[in-house]
Amino acid sequence: MASNGVVSGNTLIVSFGEMLIDFVPTVSGVSLAEAPGFLKAPGGAPANVAIAVSRLGGQASFVGKLGDDEFGRMLADILKQNGVSGDGILFDEGARTALAFVTLRADGEREFMFYRNPSADMLLRPEELNLDVIRSAKVFHYGSISLIVEPCRSAHLKAMEVAKESGALLSYDPNLRLPLWPSADEARQQIMSIWDKADIIKVSDVELEFLTGSDKIDDETALKLWHPNLTLLLVTLGEKGSKYYTKSFHGTVDGFHVNTVDTTGAGDSFVGALLCKVVEDPTILENESKLREVLKFANACGAITTTKKGAIPALPAEGEVLALINGA
Repeated sequence: MASNGVVSGNTLIVSFGEMLIDFVPTVSGVSLAEAPGFLKAPGGAPANVAIAVSRLGGQASFVGKLGDDEFGRMLADILKQNGVSGDGILFDEGARTALAFVTLRADGEREFMFYRNPSADMLLRPEELNLDVIRSAKVFHYGSISLIVEPCRSAHLKAMEVAKESGALLSYDPNLRLPLWPSADEARQQIMSIWDKADIIKVSDVELEFLTGSDKIDDETALKLWHPNLTLLLVTLGEKGSKYYTKSFHGTVDGFHVNTVDTTGAGDSFVGALLCKVVEDPTILENESKLREVLKFANACGAITTTKKGAIPALPAEGEVLALINGA
């Protein structure tokens, strides 16, 4: 029995996709060439979401492939230390764990340079998937990086199909990383190729502009991304909060003003918080006042995540989030 009186049986959130190491300059506001040194920061959006869920007291599992190398073992260990089930993790003996060098601009925004040629996550094959983990998901969450190349693309499509057949809610955050795609057109086309399968979709304001070709962040533009099977569409607006759209209602929930150092992982923290609350009480998706409360909580999670460098160390526990909300 959940605290709100809603019976919650299975609450497992399964995240599918890439986990990698971000190398972040020790100094903000310099180019990669000018950086005097780098810190290792474990990342990868689906893995960040899994840890965000676990840190908020939820049940999370990660499905993906890592290199059978020191970095891959380190990442698997980080998931374990953070209470995320690793039953869906595979190791590839022939490929390295993906790396990304990240430039932190003075305003906390990022630029990326990736080392994936090919990296282990790209080599996940459909027949290697742990289908038991996927079938046990109440929510199955994924991005679009796993759609870029085969065989990982086929593994992604198979995993989505199995999760859907097993009654999971499908949650999609495209998490656009243009440098990884052959072209912007290919990115747009592939991201949209699975659009109508998802129950919950979250895009950032930048992704909204990219996918619609509009320079307006308004309801009309957002609703271009609506599809008939969708339950909830979310547009995150950074410190301005988030917009929400369902079949019956839509609106905006204000964000929180904090001292932003690094925006890495803020969107993942937001998604993790939302999914945590949805598995506890699925009626949130039909009840506007409940949804607004949850989005306020998710906005606070995102805001806190920007106050420290790196994604995983910055993901908050429930107490920190409530302190920000109650102090605001």
